[in-house]
Amino acid sequence: MSALEQHTPMMQQYLRIKAQHPDMLVFYRMGDFYELFFEDAERAAQLLDITLTTRGQSAGSPIRMAGVPYHSVEQYLARLVKSGLSVAICEQIGDPATSKGPVERKVVRIVTPGTLTDAALLDDKRDNLLLAVHRTRGQLGLAWLSLSAGRFCILECAENALAAELERLRPSEILVPDGEPWSELEGRPAVKRVPVWHFDVEAARRALCAQFGTRDLAAFGAVDQTLALGAAGALFEYAKTTQGTTIAHVTGLAVERHDAYVRLDPATRRNLEITETIRGAPAPTLFALMDQCATGMGSRWLHHALHHPLRDRSVLGARHGAVAALIGDDTHLAVRRVLKGCIDVERVTARIALRSARPRDLSGLRDTLARIPELLAVLARCADAHVAVLATNAAPLDAALTLLTAAIRPSRRSCCARAA
Repeated sequence: MSALEQHTPMMQQYLRIKAQHPDMLVFYRMGDFYELFFEDAERAAQLLDITLTTRGQSAGSPIRMAGVPYHSVEQYLARLVKSGLSVAICEQIGDPATSKGPVERKVVRIVTPGTLTDAALLDDKRDNLLLAVHRTRGQLGLAWLSLSAGRFCILECAENALAAELERLRPSEILVPDGEPWSELEGRPAVKRVPVWHFDVEAARRALCAQFGTRDLAAFGAVDQTLALGAAGALFEYAKTTQGTTIAHVTGLAVERHDAYVRLDPATRRNLEITETIRGAPAPTLFALMDQCATGMGSRWLHHALHHPLRDRSVLGARHGAVAALIGDDTHLAVRRVLKGCIDVERVTARIALRSARPRDLSGLRDTLARIPELLAVLARCADAHVAVLATNAAPLDAALTLLTAAIRPSRRSCCARAA
């Protein structure tokens, strides 16, 4: 405390915030810039190729600084996250006109490799996964979450299957209990150690039941998945903390069974070059050849399906029949034309739930909802029973469309374009 008091009031504020996030870079908002100080500034200057300067003094030493403009922060965050680093975003929450001393600031969100939701930071064609791993007596409990889509899954398997599961899921960030050796994860970026008590099974049950609004987890088939539930609890708490808000769009839990898919060992998966060549390039691969999807949602589903070959022949047969029917009468061309004008609804709705959506997201959602009747009319023409069920069960969201249409004013540029 005495050492802290030797610093200027603003540096005292910064150092208190930094002490709460010692393993992260702190982006400290000052006017139109996010500033980094001391060791963070040196590290960021090297990683981002930005200028390292000094300004003034605090505790008798020059203050090392580096900064990035707030309006282009996404490109810098993308580079840091790609390196496996996490960033705490610290914003001004006080009123400069009434503040005595430094304006009040706090960390409003934490950007980590596995919890990205910003469109500028995500790959359109693959899911961004946060994975938690728990183990005991030769068994593994895995839980993974795509925060940008709201999909939450768990799996229990033998400990020797870890390498294969990591190759299949390709998580962007991995959570493990602190104090345990994890030699299998050496060399992997973004491995975070969290306190062991975060993996408590009973605490996880209570938290997940509260999240899903249920008395227990029986409806999800997760009653006996104790190891995986411990991992799910740690993952869920970590995701909530990074977002600084509730994650209301995560409304359920899927229990994956080890025998549901054809299992491939890591070497086989790499040699097949399904979505990545042996040298790590995105093409030429099976996915690059097949991906003719009209939306990012479709590309991500295809990416997932290629890495999760089903064993259930009835499901596979139904899919093949639906595709044959859509292609047979050229319905797929009309479907593709409609989908081409649709926004990435999956990710936009996640940003709405996390209160980080922007006007462009909302106007894109409005335009997509307006296209649903046309899409359903096209699907209704298809003779396949499974496609017909899809068209029957789906319904336009008239109330949401009305609200968005009334709430969003067209931009001046679009009005001028229509007038011309």
